[in-house]
Amino acid sequence: VVEIVFVNVNPQATLLLGQARGACVTALVAQDLPVTEYTALQMKQTVAGHGRAAKAQVQEMVRRLLALPAAPRQDAADALGLAITHAHASHSLARLQAASGQTRRAGSMYRQR
Repeated sequence: VVEIVFVNVNPQATLLLGQARGACVTALVAQDLPVTEYTALQMKQTVAGHGRAAKAQVQEMVRRLLALPAAPRQDAADALGLAITHAHASHSLARLQAASGQTRRAGSMYRQR
């Protein structure tokens, strides 16, 4: 699971993030593993209940959802939030597909490659 990159205020940070993301996607594809992407808004919606949640809200909700003794750092909370989002989305999509008899794996809100 990877976050869809957005253009940041700092172009250098955006470039570095894009390079790191590209390396992750390349490694996954090279191992024939599925790659699923979510936006930060989708993750925040899933974890905190609204897409404009502050970083601290995401950290606290990840702490609560995973019963952690302390809130994780921001980057760790984002990564865990993406994993939580994928766990919820993949479960929901599988149930929808089973109910409708579909075999393809796709959703309008979530993309999988």
